[in-house]
Amino acid sequence: MAILGIDFSALTLKDALDLAILIEEEANRRYVEFAEQMLLHHSREAAPFFSFMAENEEKHRAALAERRAQLFRDEPSRVHPGMLVEVEAPEYDEVRAFMSKREALHVAFRAEKKAYAFFSEALPRLRHAGVKELFAELREEEVYHQKLVLAELEKTPPESILRISDVEDEPVAQ
Repeated sequence: MAILGIDFSALTLKDALDLAILIEEEANRRYVEFAEQMLLHHSREAAPFFSFMAENEEKHRAALAERRAQLFRDEPSRVHPGMLVEVEAPEYDEVRAFMSKREALHVAFRAEKKAYAFFSEALPRLRHAGVKELFAELREEEVYHQKLVLAELEKTPPESILRISDVEDEPVAQ
């Protein structure tokens, strides 16, 4: 996770909402990418889960965008996507062909923990009471998401002892 050029002490509520919307957009795009990759690689268990996560990120983005529109109408944003990298989006290197649903759940859980850490680390640096309240709310939302993922993980059958990487052939020159 990287935060580039954000002065948390100067964030306004509008800026914080714009930042939160961008975080949700980034996570949504990443989950959509992962779902498409899993379909391409015939990972039928992981693809629907990544699609489900993309839908959840989009719902959260839409709710934040509606809240922002109610408060600030169409005032221009001072926050842009170049100011953040992978705050909540799962890491690219965590996904591979032939993932199981259980592995996909672990990817999502780590992403939710990463988002929680972002909001936790930002909170002490915030000055505006409304921004603090929003970030505390968003942090608690990440706890809720972690619990949802863990509940799904508990319902998911354990994986086989044999993993794809155990039987994959190493590339050889032709």
